[in-house]
Amino acid sequence: MKTAKRTLCTLLLATACSFGIRAQENQTYFLHTIEKGQSLYSIASMYGISQSDIVRLNPGSDEKIYVGRTLRIPRKKESQTQETFHTIAAGETLYRLSNLYGVSVQAICDANPGLDANNFRTGQVIRIPAKTPETTVEVPKEQPKEPEMLKPNCRDMHKVKRRETIYSISREYGITEEELIAANPELKGENKIKRGSFLCIPYAREARPDKTTEQKPLTDRELFEENDKKAKKYATVKAAIILPLLPEGIQKSESTRMLEYYEGLLMAVDSLKRQGVSFDLYTYNSGPENASLQSILSRREMQDVNIIFGPLYQQHIQPLAEFAQKKDIRLVIPFTSKDNSVFRNPCVYQINTPQSYLYSEVYDHFLRTFSRPNVIFIEAKEGAKEKADFIKGLKEELRSRSIPMVSLADNSEEASLSAAMRAGYENIFIPTSGSNLTLIKLLPHLTLAVRQHPEMQCHLFGYPEWQTYTKDHLESFFELDTYFYSSFYTNNLLPAASNFTRNYRHWYGKDLEERYPKYGILGFDTGYFFLKGLSQYGSKLEDNLDRLQVNPIQTGFKFQRVNNWGGFINRKVFFVRFTKNYELLKLDFD
Repeated sequence: MKTAKRTLCTLLLATACSFGIRAQENQTYFLHTIEKGQSLYSIASMYGISQSDIVRLNPGSDEKIYVGRTLRIPRKKESQTQETFHTIAAGETLYRLSNLYGVSVQAICDANPGLDANNFRTGQVIRIPAKTPETTVEVPKEQPKEPEMLKPNCRDMHKVKRRETIYSISREYGITEEELIAANPELKGENKIKRGSFLCIPYAREARPDKTTEQKPLTDRELFEENDKKAKKYATVKAAIILPLLPEGIQKSESTRMLEYYEGLLMAVDSLKRQGVSFDLYTYNSGPENASLQSILSRREMQDVNIIFGPLYQQHIQPLAEFAQKKDIRLVIPFTSKDNSVFRNPCVYQINTPQSYLYSEVYDHFLRTFSRPNVIFIEAKEGAKEKADFIKGLKEELRSRSIPMVSLADNSEEASLSAAMRAGYENIFIPTSGSNLTLIKLLPHLTLAVRQHPEMQCHLFGYPEWQTYTKDHLESFFELDTYFYSSFYTNNLLPAASNFTRNYRHWYGKDLEERYPKYGILGFDTGYFFLKGLSQYGSKLEDNLDRLQVNPIQTGFKFQRVNNWGGFINRKVFFVRFTKNYELLKLDFD
Protein backbone atom coordinates (compact mmCIF):
# COMPACT_ATOMS: atom_id res chain seq x y z
CA MET A 1 0.00 0.00 0.00
CA LYS A 2 2.84 2.37 0.88
CA THR A 3 4.49 1.51 -2.41
CA ALA A 4 1.30 2.38 -4.30
CA LYS A 5 1.00 5.69 -2.45
CA ARG A 6 4.65 6.46 -3.12
CA THR A 7 4.17 5.68 -6.82
CA LEU A 8 1.06 7.88 -6.96
CA CYS A 9 2.91 10.77 -5.29
CA THR A 10 5.78 10.38 -7.71
CA LEU A 11 3.40 10.49 -10.66
CA LEU A 12 1.62 13.55 -9.28
CA LEU A 13 4.94 15.29 -8.67
CA ALA A 14 6.12 14.47 -12.19
CA THR A 15 2.87 15.78 -13.62
CA ALA A 16 3.17 18.97 -11.60
CA CYS A 17 6.74 19.42 -12.80
CA SER A 18 5.64 18.82 -16.37
CA PHE A 19 2.95 21.49 -16.10
CA GLY A 20 5.47 23.83 -14.51
CA ILE A 21 7.94 23.34 -17.35
CA ARG A 22 5.26 23.94 -19.96
CA ALA A 23 4.13 27.10 -18.21
CA GLN A 24 7.70 28.31 -18.02
CA GLU A 25 8.24 27.56 -21.72
CA ASN A 26 5.11 29.47 -22.64
CA GLN A 27 6.55 32.50 -20.90
CA THR A 28 9.83 32.24 -22.79
CA TYR A 29 8.54 31.70 -26.33
CA PHE A 30 5.56 32.38 -28.56
CA LEU A 31 4.34 30.54 -31.66
CA HIS A 32 4.78 31.50 -35.31
CA THR A 33 3.02 29.64 -38.13
CA ILE A 34 5.12 29.65 -41.31
CA GLU A 35 3.49 31.31 -44.30
CA LYS A 36 4.22 31.08 -48.01
CA GLY A 37 7.61 32.50 -48.97
CA GLN A 38 8.98 32.81 -45.45
CA SER A 39 12.47 31.55 -44.72
CA LEU A 40 14.38 31.12 -41.50
CA TYR A 41 16.19 34.37 -42.32
CA SER A 42 13.01 36.38 -42.89
CA ILE A 43 11.34 35.00 -39.75
CA ALA A 44 14.39 35.81 -37.63
CA SER A 45 14.47 39.30 -39.15
CA MET A 46 10.82 39.88 -38.25
CA TYR A 47 11.46 39.33 -34.57
CA GLY A 48 14.94 40.83 -34.30
CA ILE A 49 16.63 37.57 -33.31
CA SER A 50 19.21 35.28 -34.90
CA GLN A 51 18.50 32.17 -36.94
CA SER A 52 20.42 30.12 -34.37
CA ASP A 53 17.97 31.33 -31.69
CA ILE A 54 15.13 29.74 -33.66
CA VAL A 55 17.04 26.54 -34.40
CA ARG A 56 17.82 26.10 -30.71
CA LEU A 57 14.09 25.82 -29.91
CA ASN A 58 13.21 24.06 -33.18
CA PRO A 59 15.82 21.39 -33.98
CA GLY A 60 16.05 20.63 -37.69
CA SER A 61 14.56 23.94 -38.79
CA ASP A 62 17.92 24.94 -40.27
CA GLU A 63 17.58 22.07 -42.74
CA LYS A 64 13.93 22.32 -43.72
CA ILE A 65 10.85 24.38 -42.91
CA TYR A 66 7.50 24.29 -44.67
CA VAL A 67 4.29 26.27 -44.90
CA GLY A 68 1.94 25.57 -42.00
CA ARG A 69 4.60 24.41 -39.58
CA THR A 70 4.56 26.09 -36.17
CA LEU A 71 7.85 27.39 -34.81
CA ARG A 72 8.68 28.36 -31.25
CA ILE A 73 10.10 31.87 -31.28
CA PRO A 74 12.19 32.76 -28.21
CA ARG A 75 10.83 35.73 -26.35
CA LYS A 76 13.24 38.44 -25.27
CA LYS A 77 13.42 39.19 -21.58
CA GLU A 78 10.47 41.45 -20.94
CA SER A 79 10.91 44.79 -19.29
CA GLN A 80 9.03 48.04 -19.14
CA THR A 81 11.11 49.41 -22.01
CA GLN A 82 10.90 46.48 -24.45
CA GLU A 83 8.34 45.48 -27.01
CA THR A 84 7.09 41.92 -27.16
CA PHE A 85 5.01 39.74 -29.46
CA HIS A 86 1.76 37.89 -28.88
CA THR A 87 0.14 35.02 -30.76
CA ILE A 88 -3.63 35.53 -30.76
CA ALA A 89 -5.44 32.67 -29.05
CA ALA A 90 -9.02 31.53 -29.57
CA GLY A 91 -11.51 33.89 -27.94
CA GLU A 92 -9.07 36.76 -27.41
CA THR A 93 -10.15 40.27 -28.32
CA LEU A 94 -8.33 43.52 -28.90
CA TYR A 95 -9.91 44.93 -25.75
CA ARG A 96 -8.70 41.98 -23.70
CA LEU A 97 -5.13 42.25 -25.03
CA SER A 98 -5.10 45.95 -24.20
CA ASN A 99 -5.97 45.11 -20.61
CA LEU A 100 -3.60 42.13 -20.49
CA TYR A 101 -0.53 44.15 -21.46
CA GLY A 102 -1.62 47.49 -20.03
CA VAL A 103 -1.19 49.35 -23.32
CA SER A 104 -3.87 51.27 -25.16
CA VAL A 105 -5.81 49.93 -28.12
CA GLN A 106 -4.52 52.88 -30.13
CA ALA A 107 -0.92 51.89 -29.34
CA ILE A 108 -1.52 48.29 -30.47
CA CYS A 109 -3.16 49.50 -33.71
CA ASP A 110 -0.29 51.92 -34.38
CA ALA A 111 2.26 49.16 -33.79
CA ASN A 112 0.45 46.83 -36.21
CA PRO A 113 -0.64 48.83 -39.27
CA GLY A 114 -1.37 45.59 -41.11
CA LEU A 115 -3.89 44.49 -38.49
CA ASP A 116 -7.61 45.01 -38.95
CA ALA A 117 -10.90 43.42 -37.97
CA ASN A 118 -10.71 41.02 -40.91
CA ASN A 119 -7.35 39.46 -40.02
CA PHE A 120 -7.51 39.64 -36.22
CA ARG A 121 -7.75 35.89 -35.85
CA THR A 122 -6.35 32.93 -33.99
CA GLY A 123 -2.70 32.21 -34.81
CA GLN A 124 -1.84 35.73 -35.99
CA VAL A 125 1.22 37.25 -34.34
CA ILE A 126 0.99 40.90 -33.34
CA ARG A 127 3.53 43.31 -31.93
CA ILE A 128 2.86 44.66 -28.44
CA PRO A 129 4.62 48.01 -28.06
CA ALA A 130 6.73 48.89 -25.06
CA LYS A 131 5.02 50.63 -22.18
CA THR A 132 5.52 54.38 -22.25
CA PRO A 133 3.46 57.23 -20.81
CA GLU A 134 1.87 57.58 -24.26
CA THR A 135 0.94 53.90 -24.68
CA THR A 136 0.04 52.86 -21.14
CA VAL A 137 -3.60 52.49 -20.21
CA GLU A 138 -5.10 51.81 -16.81
CA VAL A 139 -6.74 48.41 -16.55
CA PRO A 140 -10.33 49.00 -15.44
CA LYS A 141 -11.20 47.50 -12.10
CA GLU A 142 -14.22 45.27 -11.94
CA GLN A 143 -17.18 47.07 -10.40
CA PRO A 144 -18.86 45.33 -7.46
CA LYS A 145 -22.27 44.04 -8.36
CA GLU A 146 -25.24 45.70 -6.71
CA PRO A 147 -27.52 43.25 -4.93
CA GLU A 148 -30.79 42.61 -6.69
CA MET A 149 -33.61 44.84 -5.39
CA LEU A 150 -36.82 42.84 -5.11
CA LYS A 151 -38.97 45.90 -4.32
CA PRO A 152 -37.56 49.00 -5.95
CA ASN A 153 -39.03 52.40 -5.15
CA CYS A 154 -41.95 53.47 -7.25
CA ARG A 155 -41.42 56.20 -9.76
CA ASP A 156 -45.16 56.50 -10.41
CA MET A 157 -48.55 55.10 -9.42
CA HIS A 158 -50.85 53.85 -12.15
CA LYS A 159 -54.62 53.45 -11.87
CA VAL A 160 -55.74 50.42 -13.84
CA LYS A 161 -58.22 51.17 -16.59
CA ARG A 162 -60.72 48.91 -18.34
CA ARG A 163 -59.15 46.20 -20.54
CA GLU A 164 -55.58 47.02 -19.46
CA THR A 165 -53.22 44.13 -18.92
CA ILE A 166 -49.85 43.59 -17.27
CA TYR A 167 -48.35 43.50 -20.75
CA SER A 168 -49.92 46.78 -21.92
CA ILE A 169 -48.99 48.64 -18.74
CA SER A 170 -45.40 47.37 -18.91
CA ARG A 171 -45.10 48.55 -22.50
CA GLU A 172 -46.55 51.96 -21.61
CA TYR A 173 -43.83 52.61 -19.03
CA GLY A 174 -40.96 50.88 -20.84
CA ILE A 175 -40.43 48.16 -18.27
CA THR A 176 -40.68 44.40 -18.37
CA GLU A 177 -43.61 42.39 -17.07
CA GLU A 178 -41.29 40.78 -14.53
CA GLU A 179 -40.29 44.19 -13.16
CA LEU A 180 -43.94 45.22 -12.83
CA ILE A 181 -44.87 42.00 -11.02
CA ALA A 182 -41.82 42.24 -8.73
CA ALA A 183 -42.97 45.70 -7.64
CA ASN A 184 -46.54 44.46 -7.14
CA PRO A 185 -46.42 40.97 -5.56
CA GLU A 186 -50.22 40.76 -5.54
CA LEU A 187 -50.07 40.17 -9.31
CA LYS A 188 -48.24 36.87 -8.90
CA GLY A 189 -49.93 33.57 -9.59
CA GLU A 190 -53.43 33.53 -10.94
CA ASN A 191 -54.49 36.82 -9.37
CA LYS A 192 -56.01 39.01 -12.03
CA ILE A 193 -55.35 42.70 -12.46
CA LYS A 194 -58.32 44.69 -11.12
CA ARG A 195 -59.82 47.75 -12.72
CA GLY A 196 -59.43 50.84 -10.53
CA SER A 197 -56.58 49.44 -8.46
CA PHE A 198 -53.29 51.27 -8.17
CA LEU A 199 -50.01 49.70 -9.24
CA CYS A 200 -46.47 50.71 -8.33
CA ILE A 201 -44.47 51.55 -11.46
CA PRO A 202 -40.80 50.80 -10.71
CA TYR A 203 -37.77 52.38 -12.27
CA ALA A 204 -36.45 50.48 -15.29
CA ARG A 205 -33.25 48.64 -14.45
CA GLU A 206 -31.10 50.90 -16.62
CA ALA A 207 -32.77 54.03 -15.23
CA ARG A 208 -32.66 53.31 -11.50
CA PRO A 209 -31.19 56.19 -9.54
CA ASP A 210 -27.64 55.74 -8.26
CA LYS A 211 -27.29 52.56 -10.32
CA THR A 212 -23.79 52.13 -11.71
CA THR A 213 -24.09 50.31 -15.02
CA GLU A 214 -21.23 48.32 -16.45
CA GLN A 215 -20.33 49.48 -19.97
CA LYS A 216 -20.06 46.68 -22.49
CA PRO A 217 -16.63 46.57 -24.18
CA LEU A 218 -16.54 47.52 -27.84
CA THR A 219 -16.14 44.76 -30.40
CA ASP A 220 -12.87 44.34 -32.33
CA ARG A 221 -14.44 45.90 -35.42
CA GLU A 222 -15.69 48.89 -33.41
CA LEU A 223 -12.28 49.34 -31.79
CA PHE A 224 -10.46 49.23 -35.13
CA GLU A 225 -12.89 51.75 -36.61
CA GLU A 226 -12.57 54.00 -33.57
CA ASN A 227 -8.75 53.98 -33.74
CA ASP A 228 -8.46 54.24 -37.51
CA LYS A 229 -6.69 57.41 -38.55
CA LYS A 230 -8.64 59.70 -40.83
CA ALA A 231 -7.61 59.92 -44.46
CA LYS A 232 -5.44 62.87 -45.38
CA LYS A 233 -5.36 64.10 -48.96
CA TYR A 234 -2.22 65.68 -50.39
CA ALA A 235 -2.88 68.84 -52.38
CA THR A 236 0.78 68.71 -53.38
CA VAL A 237 2.69 65.44 -53.34
CA LYS A 238 6.15 65.96 -51.86
CA ALA A 239 8.76 63.47 -53.04
CA ALA A 240 12.50 63.12 -52.45
CA ILE A 241 15.03 61.20 -54.53
CA ILE A 242 18.29 60.18 -52.85
CA LEU A 243 20.70 58.57 -55.33
CA PRO A 244 24.34 58.85 -56.48
CA LEU A 245 23.68 60.88 -59.62
CA LEU A 246 27.12 62.43 -60.13
CA PRO A 247 30.17 60.34 -61.09
CA GLU A 248 32.52 61.81 -58.47
CA GLY A 249 33.82 59.12 -56.12
CA ILE A 250 31.76 56.26 -57.59
CA GLN A 251 31.89 53.98 -60.58
CA LYS A 252 30.68 55.60 -63.77
CA SER A 253 28.35 52.68 -64.50
CA GLU A 254 26.58 53.24 -61.16
CA SER A 255 25.95 56.93 -61.76
CA THR A 256 24.82 56.17 -65.33
CA ARG A 257 22.21 53.68 -64.10
CA MET A 258 21.00 55.98 -61.33
CA LEU A 259 20.80 58.95 -63.68
CA GLU A 260 18.71 56.91 -66.12
CA TYR A 261 16.40 55.85 -63.28
CA TYR A 262 16.01 59.49 -62.25
CA GLU A 263 15.31 60.55 -65.83
CA GLY A 264 12.56 57.95 -66.12
CA LEU A 265 11.03 59.10 -62.84
CA LEU A 266 11.00 62.70 -64.12
CA MET A 267 9.01 61.50 -67.13
CA ALA A 268 6.46 59.96 -64.73
CA VAL A 269 6.20 63.27 -62.86
CA ASP A 270 5.64 65.10 -66.15
CA SER A 271 2.95 62.62 -67.19
CA LEU A 272 1.08 63.08 -63.89
CA LYS A 273 1.44 66.87 -64.01
CA ARG A 274 -0.36 66.79 -67.34
CA GLN A 275 -3.20 65.08 -65.46
CA GLY A 276 -3.37 67.92 -62.94
CA VAL A 277 -1.25 66.51 -60.11
CA SER A 278 0.91 69.02 -58.20
CA PHE A 279 4.41 68.08 -57.00
CA ASP A 280 7.29 69.33 -54.92
CA LEU A 281 10.30 67.26 -55.99
CA TYR A 282 13.57 67.29 -54.03
CA THR A 283 16.62 65.63 -55.59
CA TYR A 284 19.80 64.85 -53.65
CA ASN A 285 23.09 63.38 -54.80
CA SER A 286 24.40 60.91 -52.21
CA GLY A 287 27.86 59.41 -52.12
CA PRO A 288 28.66 56.08 -50.48
CA GLU A 289 29.72 57.65 -47.18
CA ASN A 290 27.15 57.94 -44.38
CA ALA A 291 27.98 61.59 -43.75
CA SER A 292 26.44 62.57 -47.07
CA LEU A 293 23.16 60.88 -46.13
CA GLN A 294 23.00 62.50 -42.69
CA SER A 295 23.53 65.90 -44.27
CA ILE A 296 20.54 65.28 -46.55
CA LEU A 297 18.26 64.04 -43.76
CA SER A 298 18.97 67.10 -41.65
CA ARG A 299 17.51 69.45 -44.26
CA ARG A 300 14.26 71.13 -43.26
CA GLU A 301 12.26 70.13 -46.33
CA MET A 302 13.02 66.45 -45.71
CA GLN A 303 11.01 66.48 -42.49
CA ASP A 304 7.61 66.48 -44.18
CA VAL A 305 7.99 64.79 -47.56
CA ASN A 306 5.43 62.09 -48.35
CA ILE A 307 7.75 59.61 -50.07
CA ILE A 308 11.45 58.91 -50.64
CA PHE A 309 12.91 56.96 -53.59
CA GLY A 310 16.28 55.36 -52.86
CA PRO A 311 18.93 54.67 -51.74
CA LEU A 312 21.40 52.66 -53.80
CA TYR A 313 23.97 51.80 -51.15
CA GLN A 314 23.30 49.01 -48.68
CA GLN A 315 24.80 50.96 -45.78
CA HIS A 316 22.28 53.76 -46.29
CA ILE A 317 19.13 51.64 -46.06
CA GLN A 318 18.87 51.19 -42.31
CA PRO A 319 19.44 54.85 -41.30
CA LEU A 320 17.13 56.03 -44.07
CA ALA A 321 14.47 53.48 -43.08
CA GLU A 322 14.68 54.57 -39.44
CA PHE A 323 14.30 58.20 -40.49
CA ALA A 324 11.29 57.32 -42.65
CA GLN A 325 9.59 55.44 -39.83
CA LYS A 326 10.19 58.22 -37.33
CA LYS A 327 8.70 60.79 -39.72
CA ASP A 328 5.99 58.47 -41.12
CA ILE A 329 7.34 58.75 -44.68
CA ARG A 330 7.11 56.00 -47.30
CA LEU A 331 10.48 54.67 -48.43
CA VAL A 332 10.63 52.96 -51.84
CA ILE A 333 13.78 50.84 -52.25
CA PRO A 334 14.09 50.04 -55.97
CA PHE A 335 17.44 48.27 -56.25
CA THR A 336 18.20 45.65 -53.60
CA SER A 337 16.47 42.74 -51.91
CA LYS A 338 19.22 41.93 -49.41
CA ASP A 339 18.28 44.27 -46.57
CA ASN A 340 15.94 43.13 -43.79
CA SER A 341 14.46 46.52 -42.83
CA VAL A 342 11.21 45.63 -44.60
CA PHE A 343 10.49 42.91 -42.04
CA ARG A 344 10.25 45.36 -39.12
CA ASN A 345 9.55 48.75 -40.67
CA PRO A 346 5.99 49.50 -41.89
CA CYS A 347 7.13 52.41 -44.07
CA VAL A 348 9.37 50.36 -46.39
CA TYR A 349 8.38 49.22 -49.89
CA GLN A 350 10.87 46.77 -51.40
CA ILE A 351 10.60 46.56 -55.18
CA ASN A 352 12.99 43.63 -55.68
CA THR A 353 11.38 40.56 -54.15
CA PRO A 354 13.38 38.76 -51.43
CA GLN A 355 14.65 35.46 -52.74
CA SER A 356 12.51 33.07 -50.67
CA TYR A 357 9.29 34.94 -51.56
CA LEU A 358 10.26 35.14 -55.23
CA TYR A 359 11.00 31.43 -55.44
CA SER A 360 7.76 30.44 -53.71
CA GLU A 361 5.81 32.44 -56.31
CA VAL A 362 7.76 30.80 -59.15
CA TYR A 363 7.11 27.30 -57.78
CA ASP A 364 3.38 28.00 -57.55
CA HIS A 365 3.22 29.39 -61.09
CA PHE A 366 5.33 26.50 -62.40
CA LEU A 367 2.92 23.90 -61.02
CA ARG A 368 -0.08 25.86 -62.32
CA THR A 369 1.44 26.18 -65.79
CA PHE A 370 2.57 22.57 -66.25
CA SER A 371 -0.16 20.15 -65.27
CA ARG A 372 1.82 16.92 -65.88
CA PRO A 373 5.52 17.71 -65.83
CA ASN A 374 8.52 15.45 -66.21
CA VAL A 375 11.41 17.61 -65.06
CA ILE A 376 14.91 17.05 -66.41
CA PHE A 377 17.59 19.02 -64.58
CA ILE A 378 20.76 19.78 -66.52
CA GLU A 379 23.45 19.90 -63.84
CA ALA A 380 25.85 22.67 -64.85
CA LYS A 381 29.49 22.67 -63.78
CA GLU A 382 29.87 26.45 -63.93
CA GLY A 383 27.62 29.04 -62.30
CA ALA A 384 25.36 26.54 -60.51
CA LYS A 385 26.02 27.95 -57.05
CA GLU A 386 23.97 31.06 -57.74
CA LYS A 387 20.84 29.00 -58.47
CA ALA A 388 21.45 26.32 -55.83
CA ASP A 389 18.68 27.52 -53.49
CA PHE A 390 16.17 27.80 -56.33
CA ILE A 391 16.94 24.29 -57.61
CA LYS A 392 16.91 22.81 -54.10
CA GLY A 393 13.52 24.33 -53.35
CA LEU A 394 12.04 23.28 -56.68
CA LYS A 395 13.21 19.70 -56.21
CA GLU A 396 11.58 19.63 -52.77
CA GLU A 397 8.30 20.91 -54.25
CA LEU A 398 8.40 18.28 -57.01
CA ARG A 399 9.30 15.51 -54.57
CA SER A 400 6.45 16.43 -52.22
CA ARG A 401 4.02 16.02 -55.13
CA SER A 402 5.62 12.83 -56.50
CA ILE A 403 6.43 14.57 -59.79
CA PRO A 404 9.01 12.63 -61.84
CA MET A 405 12.42 14.22 -62.24
CA VAL A 406 15.89 13.22 -63.31
CA SER A 407 19.31 14.91 -63.44
CA LEU A 408 21.73 14.84 -66.37
CA ALA A 409 25.21 16.26 -66.85
CA ASP A 410 25.51 19.47 -68.85
CA ASN A 411 27.58 17.67 -71.49
CA SER A 412 24.83 15.11 -72.17
CA GLU A 413 24.25 14.43 -75.84
CA GLU A 414 21.09 13.73 -77.80
CA ALA A 415 20.76 10.08 -76.78
CA SER A 416 20.80 10.83 -73.05
CA LEU A 417 18.45 13.78 -73.42
CA SER A 418 16.02 11.71 -75.48
CA ALA A 419 16.10 8.82 -73.00
CA ALA A 420 15.02 11.15 -70.20
CA MET A 421 11.84 12.19 -72.04
CA ARG A 422 8.47 10.62 -71.22
CA ALA A 423 5.53 10.23 -73.56
CA GLY A 424 2.32 11.81 -72.29
CA TYR A 425 4.22 14.28 -70.09
CA GLU A 426 5.43 17.84 -70.52
CA ASN A 427 9.18 17.31 -70.59
CA ILE A 428 10.77 20.37 -69.03
CA PHE A 429 14.53 20.88 -69.25
CA ILE A 430 15.93 23.14 -66.52
CA PRO A 431 19.63 24.05 -66.42
CA THR A 432 20.92 24.53 -62.88
CA SER A 433 22.79 27.65 -63.99
CA GLY A 434 21.54 30.83 -65.62
CA SER A 435 24.82 31.52 -67.41
CA ASN A 436 25.12 32.03 -71.14
CA LEU A 437 27.92 29.45 -71.24
CA THR A 438 25.53 26.77 -70.00
CA LEU A 439 23.06 27.65 -72.75
CA ILE A 440 25.78 27.59 -75.40
CA LYS A 441 26.74 24.05 -74.34
CA LEU A 442 23.18 22.75 -73.96
CA LEU A 443 21.15 24.23 -76.82
CA PRO A 444 22.69 22.43 -79.83
CA HIS A 445 22.22 18.96 -78.29
CA LEU A 446 18.79 19.72 -76.86
CA THR A 447 17.55 21.16 -80.15
CA LEU A 448 18.60 18.01 -82.03
CA ALA A 449 17.00 15.75 -79.41
CA VAL A 450 13.69 17.62 -79.64
CA ARG A 451 13.77 17.49 -83.45
CA GLN A 452 14.26 13.73 -83.31
CA HIS A 453 11.12 13.35 -81.19
CA PRO A 454 8.42 15.63 -82.59
CA GLU A 455 5.80 13.52 -80.82
CA MET A 456 7.17 14.60 -77.44
CA GLN A 457 6.01 17.75 -75.71
CA CYS A 458 9.13 19.62 -74.59
CA HIS A 459 9.99 22.96 -72.98
CA LEU A 460 13.11 24.75 -71.83
CA PHE A 461 12.74 26.62 -68.53
CA GLY A 462 15.08 29.26 -67.15
CA TYR A 463 15.91 32.53 -65.48
CA PRO A 464 15.48 36.33 -65.64
CA GLU A 465 18.99 36.91 -67.00
CA TRP A 466 18.06 35.03 -70.15
CA GLN A 467 16.56 38.32 -71.33
CA THR A 468 20.15 39.43 -71.84
CA TYR A 469 20.89 36.47 -74.13
CA THR A 470 17.70 36.61 -76.20
CA LYS A 471 19.41 38.00 -79.29
CA ASP A 472 22.00 35.20 -79.19
CA HIS A 473 19.49 32.36 -78.87
CA LEU A 474 16.19 33.69 -80.21
CA GLU A 475 15.65 30.91 -82.77
CA SER A 476 16.43 28.19 -80.24
CA PHE A 477 14.15 29.76 -77.64
CA PHE A 478 11.23 29.66 -80.08
CA GLU A 479 11.96 26.14 -81.28
CA LEU A 480 12.27 24.78 -77.73
CA ASP A 481 9.07 26.50 -76.52
CA THR A 482 11.07 28.30 -73.85
CA TYR A 483 9.85 29.79 -70.58
CA PHE A 484 11.69 31.95 -68.08
CA TYR A 485 10.49 33.68 -64.94
CA SER A 486 11.10 37.31 -64.06
CA SER A 487 9.65 40.14 -61.99
CA PHE A 488 10.45 42.56 -64.82
CA TYR A 489 9.96 42.25 -68.55
CA THR A 490 8.92 44.37 -71.48
CA ASN A 491 8.35 43.57 -75.12
CA ASN A 492 9.92 46.47 -76.99
CA LEU A 493 7.42 46.01 -79.83
CA LEU A 494 4.43 46.85 -77.64
CA PRO A 495 3.09 50.43 -77.94
CA ALA A 496 3.77 51.43 -74.31
CA ALA A 497 7.41 50.35 -74.52
CA SER A 498 8.07 51.82 -77.96
CA ASN A 499 6.39 55.11 -77.01
CA PHE A 500 8.47 55.40 -73.86
CA THR A 501 11.68 54.63 -75.75
CA ARG A 502 10.85 57.26 -78.36
CA ASN A 503 9.94 59.88 -75.73
CA TYR A 504 13.08 59.15 -73.72
CA ARG A 505 15.21 59.71 -76.82
CA HIS A 506 13.32 62.95 -77.52
CA TRP A 507 13.77 64.20 -73.94
CA TYR A 508 17.40 63.32 -73.40
CA GLY A 509 18.90 62.89 -76.86
CA LYS A 510 20.11 59.34 -76.15
CA ASP A 511 18.87 55.76 -76.02
CA LEU A 512 18.23 53.65 -72.96
CA GLU A 513 21.17 51.55 -71.78
CA GLU A 514 21.14 47.98 -73.10
CA ARG A 515 20.66 46.21 -69.78
CA TYR A 516 17.90 44.40 -67.89
CA PRO A 517 16.00 45.76 -66.21
CA LYS A 518 16.06 49.03 -68.11
CA TYR A 519 16.57 51.61 -65.38
CA GLY A 520 14.78 54.41 -67.20
CA ILE A 521 11.60 52.33 -67.42
CA LEU A 522 12.05 51.19 -63.82
CA GLY A 523 12.17 54.85 -62.75
CA PHE A 524 9.03 55.62 -64.73
CA ASP A 525 7.11 52.58 -63.44
CA THR A 526 7.93 53.10 -59.76
CA GLY A 527 7.47 56.86 -59.92
CA TYR A 528 4.15 56.66 -61.73
CA PHE A 529 2.75 53.93 -59.47
CA PHE A 530 3.52 55.56 -56.13
CA LEU A 531 3.03 59.19 -57.07
CA LYS A 532 -0.31 58.48 -58.70
CA GLY A 533 -1.33 56.42 -55.67
CA LEU A 534 -0.48 59.24 -53.28
CA SER A 535 -2.31 61.79 -55.41
CA GLN A 536 -5.44 59.61 -55.43
CA TYR A 537 -5.52 58.12 -51.94
CA GLY A 538 -3.23 60.29 -49.84
CA SER A 539 -2.45 58.79 -46.44
CA LYS A 540 -4.72 55.81 -47.20
CA LEU A 541 -2.55 54.52 -50.06
CA GLU A 542 -1.79 51.30 -48.16
CA ASP A 543 -5.51 50.49 -47.90
CA ASN A 544 -6.00 50.97 -51.64
CA LEU A 545 -2.99 49.35 -53.31
CA ASP A 546 -5.21 46.75 -54.98
CA ARG A 547 -7.48 49.46 -56.38
CA LEU A 548 -4.72 51.48 -58.00
CA GLN A 549 -5.25 51.27 -61.75
CA VAL A 550 -1.75 51.39 -63.24
CA ASN A 551 -0.29 49.36 -66.11
CA PRO A 552 3.50 49.36 -65.68
CA ILE A 553 5.63 49.06 -68.80
CA GLN A 554 8.27 46.73 -67.37
CA THR A 555 7.95 46.10 -63.62
CA GLY A 556 4.92 44.36 -62.18
CA PHE A 557 3.59 45.39 -58.78
CA LYS A 558 1.85 43.11 -56.30
CA PHE A 559 2.60 44.45 -52.85
CA GLN A 560 1.96 42.44 -49.73
CA ARG A 561 2.71 43.40 -46.16
CA VAL A 562 5.17 40.87 -44.73
CA ASN A 563 3.55 40.86 -41.27
CA ASN A 564 1.31 43.05 -39.16
CA TRP A 565 4.11 45.43 -38.14
CA GLY A 566 6.41 45.32 -41.19
CA GLY A 567 6.57 46.84 -44.64
CA PHE A 568 5.69 45.68 -48.15
CA ILE A 569 7.43 43.37 -50.58
CA ASN A 570 6.66 43.09 -54.27
CA ARG A 571 5.56 39.52 -55.05
CA LYS A 572 4.84 40.02 -58.73
CA VAL A 573 6.31 37.37 -61.04
CA PHE A 574 5.80 36.84 -64.77
CA PHE A 575 6.52 33.90 -67.01
CA VAL A 576 7.77 34.86 -70.46
CA ARG A 577 7.14 32.28 -73.18
CA PHE A 578 8.63 31.89 -76.66
CA THR A 579 6.14 29.65 -78.48
CA LYS A 580 6.82 27.37 -81.43
CA ASN A 581 4.50 29.64 -83.43
CA TYR A 582 6.97 32.50 -82.92
CA GLU A 583 4.76 34.31 -80.44
CA LEU A 584 6.23 36.12 -77.48
CA LEU A 585 3.87 35.95 -74.49
CA LYS A 586 4.02 37.59 -71.09
CA LEU A 587 2.05 35.37 -68.72
CA ASP A 588 0.50 37.27 -65.83
CA PHE A 589 -0.97 35.03 -63.13
CA ASP A 590 -3.09 37.65 -61.34
